[in-house]
Amino acid sequence: MNSNEMRQRTKAFALRIIHLAGELPSDRVGDVLGRQIHKSGTSVGANYREALRGSSHRHFTTLLETALRESDETSYWLELLSESGTIKQDRLTDLQRESGELTAILAATVRTAKRRKE
Repeated sequence: MNSNEMRQRTKAFALRIIHLAGELPSDRVGDVLGRQIHKSGTSVGANYREALRGSSHRHFTTLLETALRESDETSYWLELLSESGTIKQDRLTDLQRESGELTAILAATVRTAKRRKE
């Protein structure tokens, strides 16, 4: 996958997260989980794009690591939404799969970036 495809994929993921957050109930749990998943889910692509404009190899790698952490955090919030019964699992399955795939891609990219620095 090239960087342009990853940019598009992380943007599509962010848009899906935005729509999901908008569907959450307007109660305390929905508000808290909605804010958290909205922040982490949209941050994946923002940090990936910023990494592509990194001023140094170290800056690039650090921002990729941030995108990786945000992707993994999003997986956590998706798990909580499902396990708390706030959203039905069938609504979350594709998002959970995509979050896991993005996490795996970013983890591999970080490993490669660190190896290239050595």
